[in-house]
Amino acid sequence: QVQLVESGGGLVQTGGSLRLSCATSGRAFSSYTMGWFRQAPGKEREFVAALAWIGENTYYASYADSVKGRFICSRDNAKNTLYLQMYSLNPEDPAVYYCAAAYRAQRNSILTPTTYDYWGQGTQVTVSS
Repeated sequence: QVQLVESGGGLVQTGGSLRLSCATSGRAFSSYTMGWFRQAPGKEREFVAALAWIGENTYYASYADSVKGRFICSRDNAKNTLYLQMYSLNPEDPAVYYCAAAYRAQRNSILTPTTYDYWGQGTQVTVSS
């Protein structure tokens, strides 16, 4: 069983930055594909970024087009923690952000929420103009 706890959300002005963290419990964090999704009111949950497991301590990074060049997804396997560094936040970014985990999920499946077995409770990101 894997438990995920997000933190770092909050209110930021347009153009500002935030760093989200996802602390995990359970074993073998390094073998999990980890992803970030977000869900705005009235919208479906959408893929943001992921680090897909492709081998021992080797991951494939993938980003949604809407965040490419602005967001950076990283992980610290020693701390069992996933991060999402967000820059140049804009009015399209507010949502509840969720981290998710899937054991050795392949990169051709990481865009789909149903791939992931474990989810955090989410953290709210708000962007003011």
